[in-house]
Amino acid sequence: MNGLELPADNVVSLLANEGRDYCLAHGLVMGSKDSFFGVEHAPFTLLPTAFLERLFTKAKDVQKDFNVLVHRVSQDHEFLKTALQSTIEVDSFTAKIFDIYETTRTEGLSQPISLGILRSDYMMDCSNPRTSNLLQDEISIKQVEINTIASSFGGLSPQLRKLHKFLTTLQTGYDPKTEERLPKNSSCLGIATGLVDAWTYYGNENSVVLMVVQGGERNRFDQRWVQHLMAEVNPAVRMVRKSFKDINRTGQLQEDKTLIVDGQEIAVVYFREGLECAANAGKIASYQVSISCTSPGRHKEGSTSVSFPWCPGKVLYVNPIYCKFISDKEVVNKIRSTFTGLYTLDEGLEGDKTMQLAIADPDRYVLKPQLEGGGNNIYGDDIVKTEGDEILVNREVGHLMRTKSIDHQDGGVCSGRANLDSPYLV
Repeated sequence: MNGLELPADNVVSLLANEGRDYCLAHGLVMGSKDSFFGVEHAPFTLLPTAFLERLFTKAKDVQKDFNVLVHRVSQDHEFLKTALQSTIEVDSFTAKIFDIYETTRTEGLSQPISLGILRSDYMMDCSNPRTSNLLQDEISIKQVEINTIASSFGGLSPQLRKLHKFLTTLQTGYDPKTEERLPKNSSCLGIATGLVDAWTYYGNENSVVLMVVQGGERNRFDQRWVQHLMAEVNPAVRMVRKSFKDINRTGQLQEDKTLIVDGQEIAVVYFREGLECAANAGKIASYQVSISCTSPGRHKEGSTSVSFPWCPGKVLYVNPIYCKFISDKEVVNKIRSTFTGLYTLDEGLEGDKTMQLAIADPDRYVLKPQLEGGGNNIYGDDIVKTEGDEILVNREVGHLMRTKSIDHQDGGVCSGRANLDSPYLV
């Protein structure tokens, strides 16, 4: 793949200094590790990374199909129950969420409308990795996971294109062709617009949007971008930020299941925290009349156990149960082409075979627990050790690119193992 030429060492130093100042001047920042009120630039690459345009276009084109699939699967109780049955017996995290889901179904949903802010994560895959001279046809994208709650960097991502446009112009001079290869990104605007739309559907102009955050959040400026842009989309919409501790202390659920926090009626709950507080997130998503950016069904629909029946080894949609999710064969094939291998660890012959394969060649596999968020996956030798049916709005709104060194297996930006990046389409 042909990307931008690497700059000379003296130019690298110049670009690094210019890039740091650009980040600080334009809000591409994170909270400091040493002081809550201090800031530092977000990790970034000096240049955008070459990425095949056909694969980028494919990821964007299939996103709305995945949105539909996630929504419909989250509404199918029998499918979720069957897919999660063996996991519930051994995993307390999954069991807790599913118990809330079952209770919700018994008592009845208070709010039929939900908002899905979904991020589908992909990695580039090559069918012939032993070859140094890769052909374009040997490269594809494979879906790693779908994030259904608290996915980050939608706010900062659009700033990366502006940063890389600035840095590439410094390096090589202005070239309109270079700018064309940096795709526009409206992820922040898309999230903000979705929150405003949900607030509008709720129908009370005196209500507010609640963002659930964790204390001492270093990535709060990514969240602030969404909040501030939401105010530009519709100045009448107000957002408040509260932790689960705040909600438990000042929150009240009225008899009609209206959620009141600090005396304010909550129209929309936007989770930017909740991975480790699954029960709290599930209860908020289920038991109130506010519109939530997740639900217990959708939360667990993104889990490994539910994803497993989608993979090619299970022959997606041959079983009649899948036909009610998506009947268009062309769409089915488009979705299936993004799947990588996904193997069960359930008791039985299939699970035993998976364990033997992983133990024999652990570097070829990743062990994924029933948890979301970074840092939970297990790699290499460590494997051996260890709601309403109608879709009101469906949009694909932008992208996020993260680049890590080959020396790191997990690519977390906040943990310092990856950088924010932009695709340079080739």
